[in-house]
Amino acid sequence: MPKLRLHPTDSSFDSHPKQRQPLGRMLIADSTIKQSDLTYALHQQRRIDAPLGELLVADGRLTRPKLIRAVAEQNNAQLVDLQTDPPPPDLAGQLPASTCLKFAVVPWMDRDKTLFVATSRPDAFENLRDSMDDQSKNLLPVVATPQQIHDQIGRLYGLELAQKAATRVPENESCRAMQHTGSRNTFLAIALGALLSIALLIAPSWTITVAVLWAFVTLLMTTGFKLAAFCAQAAHDIAGQKELPPDNVTPLRLPKVSVMVPLLKETEIAEALIKRLTRLTYPKFLLNIVLVLEEGDTLTRDTIARTQLPDWISVIEVPEVGSLTTKPRAMNYAMDFCEGSIIGVWDAEDAPEPDQIEQVVNRFHTAPANVVCLQGALDYYNSKENWISRCFTIEYATWWRVILPGVARLGMVIPLGGTTVFFRRDKLDELCGWDAHNVTEDADLGVRLARHGYVTELLPTVTYEEANCRAWPWVKQRSRWLKGFLITWLVHMRAPRQLLRDLGWKKFLGVQTMLLATFSQFACAPLLWSFWLTLFGVAHPVSQTLGTPTLWTMVGVFIAAELINLMISTYAVSGKKHRHLIGWVITMPLYFPMGALAAYKALYECIRKPHYWDKTQHGITKCQHLE
Repeated sequence: MPKLRLHPTDSSFDSHPKQRQPLGRMLIADSTIKQSDLTYALHQQRRIDAPLGELLVADGRLTRPKLIRAVAEQNNAQLVDLQTDPPPPDLAGQLPASTCLKFAVVPWMDRDKTLFVATSRPDAFENLRDSMDDQSKNLLPVVATPQQIHDQIGRLYGLELAQKAATRVPENESCRAMQHTGSRNTFLAIALGALLSIALLIAPSWTITVAVLWAFVTLLMTTGFKLAAFCAQAAHDIAGQKELPPDNVTPLRLPKVSVMVPLLKETEIAEALIKRLTRLTYPKFLLNIVLVLEEGDTLTRDTIARTQLPDWISVIEVPEVGSLTTKPRAMNYAMDFCEGSIIGVWDAEDAPEPDQIEQVVNRFHTAPANVVCLQGALDYYNSKENWISRCFTIEYATWWRVILPGVARLGMVIPLGGTTVFFRRDKLDELCGWDAHNVTEDADLGVRLARHGYVTELLPTVTYEEANCRAWPWVKQRSRWLKGFLITWLVHMRAPRQLLRDLGWKKFLGVQTMLLATFSQFACAPLLWSFWLTLFGVAHPVSQTLGTPTLWTMVGVFIAAELINLMISTYAVSGKKHRHLIGWVITMPLYFPMGALAAYKALYECIRKPHYWDKTQHGITKCQHLE
């Protein structure tokens, strides 16, 4: 129990204090700041949504300890240190966790029917009093730093909030029920495998033909999809239209922006990450960078402990509850502690363009209300590392610079990337955040967002990150993505009619192509590669079942699809930044066989361990920063 320092009968802590003296006038009166400092801060407040004291601290005109003491004195409240004098665990029942998060407060002491509540904004304490159902409880404020309040909320309510983070998305929109079907999935897989084996024994040619036909149909779907997107984007480029940049209209008051950076078992990247984020030009006192750690991740915690964090970067540790340890669960938990009206996500190895936050803020300010998500493009700073990193960069230049912009122009569903994605905070809360059990929570959220009638826009800002440049880590990363695509498809196809009503035919078919057909193309790739054998005179089962003309038609379409892929990739890397990769485009058919292995790994995990998160290791490339 904290030491008793206050008493409700003490007149200096009246629940209805006298009119507060303006903070700026107080700071000038005791010579803490100069009149010029106050004038500067008041001028800044006209365009920046931040308290006066925070503006002065951010500009180095006032220290945080002096600010906290002045706020306590201004509001006639006691200043407390929650690290040395923390609240007892049994106080968690005095205020709901949701109330503490909403008002950024935490109960500190309960004595004689009076609950002393720690806050960093005692001037807004009346809002907390007004929200209470039980008005008989006497609430009095004490003052503590925001970081200490966050830490104590986590200590008192951490397990409750972590459990909520795991089940935040409604069950009918989540894949978490799949964790209870492991034995059934195994039985079904064995049964299907047995049926396939019997079919191969009884009618091998027809069995292979049916499989080839499925591979061929999904090839038509994916190739047609990519070609349509390419044509839409190429037509836009040829017309010479500019991308949709944020209008050069500065918001009346710049908002606070929170960006979560999930970290797991990072040993080398923390210092480089902070160095990259320091380059951001958005006012740092309006930035709330939240490093998200798992409670048991001592490796990352020790790494961060050796790094000096600036005031605008905070750390949130996610309590361990059960065996689920995924990025979306961690983000759901950390989201409650974010302070901004805009919430974004970066990965540990990301290097965003310096003006990225300004672009996000300006676009949200001018965009229609139904635009609730902005997605930036990804590029790679280690494209010259080796052949795999070159091919990875070509693949994603094709996706981010051609296919995805074309998909947006066609009005299709945009599957979100896991980084450089920003949301209006209130709408993200409405969507219940991310599905904590889905290993491609970003793609799933993109579909849910569209189903709820909201729009994602692509923003012409780039984040540079590390391309996977080793074979097995590439397979593990790709298998997680493919498993997530298949799981996301299964979740949203539980009620296909409802999905169709939510999206309409065009978007519905787009989802089938991006999720199911994409997975099928990787899994069925060896069946399509068998067409190459026909060029060397090897008999193909399709010629025996459907006839030689049908076989050669399929071979021709397959070769055309390969050429279309090469054409689109060449177009994607024809710009100045990627021109050095054009000569490597021809090797792309040798790169994708790794994807088939990843698909089989994904299929196995989908049956046996659907929620297993195979983490991508960062910091393995020699190039650790953007050149």
